[in-house]
Amino acid sequence: MSSGTHRHIVVTGTSSGIGRATALRLAAGGHHVFAGVRKPTDAPSPPAASSGEITPLPLDVTDPAQIRAAAATVAGHTGTAGLNGLVNNAGIGGFGPLELIPIGQFRRLLEVNLTGQLAITQALLSLLRQARGRIVLIGSIGARFTPPFVGALAASKSALATLAEALRQELAPWDIRVVVIEPASVRTEAVDKLEHDAQQLLDQATPVGRALYQDAFRRLVATFAAQHEQGSPPEVVAEAVAHALTTPQPRARYLVGEHSRRMAILAAALPTPVLDALRRRQAHQPAPGSRVPTPPAAQTAAGRRTADTDLSEGAVR
Repeated sequence: MSSGTHRHIVVTGTSSGIGRATALRLAAGGHHVFAGVRKPTDAPSPPAASSGEITPLPLDVTDPAQIRAAAATVAGHTGTAGLNGLVNNAGIGGFGPLELIPIGQFRRLLEVNLTGQLAITQALLSLLRQARGRIVLIGSIGARFTPPFVGALAASKSALATLAEALRQELAPWDIRVVVIEPASVRTEAVDKLEHDAQQLLDQATPVGRALYQDAFRRLVATFAAQHEQGSPPEVVAEAVAHALTTPQPRARYLVGEHSRRMAILAAALPTPVLDALRRRQAHQPAPGSRVPTPPAAQTAAGRRTADTDLSEGAVR
């Protein structure tokens, strides 16, 4: 197939949210987008007036066979022109107390959000090298400003940011730029799943585990959902991605979305105890030490001291 005159960009996870908005924005800008989706019917269609194209690309970033097939499809189309950009957006959410999250679920989160990103990057690097293309990774402000119960997701995004740091340096000799986009509050369909997933996690927990965390976790979920309902549209992130792919001198990181800059400044400037107190207040979490049970031995000792005091006072009287 002919490579044509378009710049070619692969975007993973385009069935909804940020990925879908990014594919549409790039196609509207005249790019040929290979839209990674689990099912071809989930791929977005380019706007009617668009000068670009969107080609569905069946792609599960955890499936080696699909990754190889996707790389072959892109190579067959671009030919010697190579690939101008890769947007690593595919990902899944993961919220909940770290004590309660099933380890299998945590492994799956890392497999999709981290290992899968490296796998597709490795598969497409030869094509990116041909075109001196760029790699954009969708991270999260949570890697800098991590509230309670967001540890699993933030861990995967923090590791992704570290991966990008190394990639940026390793690929610099070939002029392959690597950029991390760090969204904060963005309205996507993922917010609609939040309450359902939170309840499912609590239902899976033991009664003891549920009693430990359910009140605080539900408060956090309510706060988080309300913030994201008021967040920026995913098109804001898509615009940042388009800029990172086309500007002559892209920055290493871009903060986007409602509250992102403020959260980054607070995370960098505040001492840890003050930052913890701020996050605890925002999430309506219990105060440190407020749920420490009184040991039975201490209760017994306190009872004995009270009785001894009563006897002594009786003797004096």
